[in-house]
Amino acid sequence: MSDSSRIRVSIQTFGCRVNQYDSDVMRSHLTSTFELTDEDPDVVILNACTVTALAERKARQAARRVRRLYPKARIAVIGCLADAVEQGTTQFPDADLLAGNSWKPRIDQVVEQALTGACGALSPMPAGPLSKERSPGPSARIRAFLKIQDGCGRACTYCRTTQVRGAPRSKPIEAVVDEATRLVAAGYPEIVLTGIDLAQYAPPRGHLSDVLNEVSSLDGLLRLRLASINPSGVTDDLVSVCEAREVISPHFHIPLQSGDSRVLAAMKRGYDAPAYLDTIARVRTRIPHATFGTDIIVGFPDEDEEAFGRTCQIVETVGFTNLHVFRYSPRRGTLAAGFPSQVSSEVKRHRSEALLSHWQMALGRSLDNRIGSTQHVLVEEGLGHLWRGYTHDYLYVEFSSDRQIRIGSILPVRLTGRMGTVLEGVDDHRIDAR
Repeated sequence: MSDSSRIRVSIQTFGCRVNQYDSDVMRSHLTSTFELTDEDPDVVILNACTVTALAERKARQAARRVRRLYPKARIAVIGCLADAVEQGTTQFPDADLLAGNSWKPRIDQVVEQALTGACGALSPMPAGPLSKERSPGPSARIRAFLKIQDGCGRACTYCRTTQVRGAPRSKPIEAVVDEATRLVAAGYPEIVLTGIDLAQYAPPRGHLSDVLNEVSSLDGLLRLRLASINPSGVTDDLVSVCEAREVISPHFHIPLQSGDSRVLAAMKRGYDAPAYLDTIARVRTRIPHATFGTDIIVGFPDEDEEAFGRTCQIVETVGFTNLHVFRYSPRRGTLAAGFPSQVSSEVKRHRSEALLSHWQMALGRSLDNRIGSTQHVLVEEGLGHLWRGYTHDYLYVEFSSDRQIRIGSILPVRLTGRMGTVLEGVDDHRIDAR
């Protein structure tokens, strides 16, 4: 290849926070050799997800859009979707080249292969150590994701993650602290620790609570938050560190998936509904002001109206401030795809809409209780006199101010109302309040 400095590469990301982190790392590997741009690219990298049929459809739509807009561009799919194709559980004819997750540390080689006209799937490579991964952080953002764990050994009956991400691997605490230190020095005031399953974080030395303790001690870090963590990872030691360290956000995103114990057993989630509620109660006993988010799958095989009703009841009981609802989609290669009593698409749609409506009403009552209080907001963006950010417990706020505010600073905001699920407020230190 001649004059590679003129080769234009675009990376598009689909799926979870781990994929977002992986894309940041890949960009850092490519930036010294190629021009990273979305304008008239020579190679388009699709870092794609295979967890749901919807995720795959988004990647296919993106590939077809690239083919239409830039017919000369080479398209390479990398990551979980490429691994699923290699394993024979799905198809993706819209790509020129497919490279699984093991190729992400070798992304420069993937680009070179694409440019030479290589087609088909690249053979899987040995997984590299997480200790060598370093993300420079995303551009034009104040929040940086830091992957500390990869892989999964749970084998939930509906999920392909074990197949495409492999066995659990953990980044050593020393490497996590080093990477976090670099991110703070680069100007990121907030770090989110993420992984495929943080509950399976098992470094050579220490535990997840030790990571939280050490990273939260870094000078200059304003906020530290955990991404999604399964109930088994919410240990007493972890809760103790979150209680003691003011910089740690008291927001816990703990996947529920279903509020019915029979459905949870069929999913092989490893807990029942009472155990999940006990996890929430243990956190609230120590951190009364904690907020919670969750993921829920509706329409899992043999989920009847009573089972769905139990899920709605737990949503009401817990009062989640963040909720992701997924309609179950059978994934070839998973046990649940062959289960009897599959739920119709119409019923899934109805339950999804009903659950979101139920949650929004409960969330509205919770947000109304905040009106009149002053919350500390980490400012993420602003336009004119309107600014946006998140509270310490991860509630989205829009507020007005007549002064110039530094993006990435924490500001006291008096909450005056809400618009739907968005809290509204005013800068408590605004000029006209003096």
